[in-house]
Amino acid sequence: MNKLEDEIVSPAQPDPSEAPFHKMTPDFVLDAFESLGFMSDARIYPLNSYENRVYQVGVEDSDPLIAKFYRPNRWSQAQILEEHAFSLELAVNEVPVVVPLEVEGKTLFNYQGYDFALFPRRGGRAPELDCEDTIYTLGQSLGRIHALGQLHSFDHRPALDMQSFGERSCEYLLSHNFIPNTLLEAYQTITIQLLQKIRARFELIEYTPIRLHGDCHPGNILWRDDHPNFVDLDDARNGPAVQDLWMLLSGEPDRQSIQLANLIDGYEMFCEFKPKELGLIESLRTLRLMHYAAWLARRWNDPAFPMHFPWFNTERYWAEHINELREQLFALEQPSLKLSLGN
Repeated sequence: MNKLEDEIVSPAQPDPSEAPFHKMTPDFVLDAFESLGFMSDARIYPLNSYENRVYQVGVEDSDPLIAKFYRPNRWSQAQILEEHAFSLELAVNEVPVVVPLEVEGKTLFNYQGYDFALFPRRGGRAPELDCEDTIYTLGQSLGRIHALGQLHSFDHRPALDMQSFGERSCEYLLSHNFIPNTLLEAYQTITIQLLQKIRARFELIEYTPIRLHGDCHPGNILWRDDHPNFVDLDDARNGPAVQDLWMLLSGEPDRQSIQLANLIDGYEMFCEFKPKELGLIESLRTLRLMHYAAWLARRWNDPAFPMHFPWFNTERYWAEHINELREQLFALEQPSLKLSLGN
């Protein structure tokens, strides 16, 4: 065995009987679905989702529906309902977002201890971000989302900030012994340096937190008939507006500048953008990297994670993660993206 590649440094593999979704059999899903008065045709297909469990369920004499079962103990019901209320507010204002179905005036249901919601099925593909018209249209939609998002803050859902995504992520990994001893000093050194720089950047750049989609990468946008449908507001939080924009930028700085110009042109048709927030992009990218590593670690007791992420928690993984963080330290020292003079 190649130790660098294959040695697992986490605790023993999880016991399936203790996993958060161990009851989630096809019969359980169908029983929960039919408890709301729908008649299933017994066709059920699991969809890609690791944080929650999501299924397409066939309905007799009708289109299939999507059943989403929320991970226990992640969000409170008040937090989930706040997410639902935000998406419904967007839909009422004709923003293209997939919203939960209401059944007898409710959008959140519970079956034998599992909170779940139903959604209409929507088709589509990821948007082509190199197309100027596409990214302009995405900017328009995000401007409309943020115009509503800035009207008031979430009361129950948390903020996207350095403490929750950065400091707590590092603390969890260190306190639960996920970092190999051979890499411990390197990890501690680079994360201390990064958090110092990120803290200074957030203190320097003032912004007003607004309600965000929170995880607005292309995989959460279904493009169809030249229009987007935004899905999965599960990570909706209060935070800087630029969080919903930077994940739509890719490639070299020159290419990102062109994408950004088109995105903001569309965005500012509905909502003013504060250019100073561009200085937060690399900080937010770094926090996302830290949070992702800690997310995998926090979910390692779920059997789905060792099965689908077999490369995680090897010495190679942590060495590569530390190298990514070093690259981010360099990126934080580079000039921020700028809008062209036309913006």
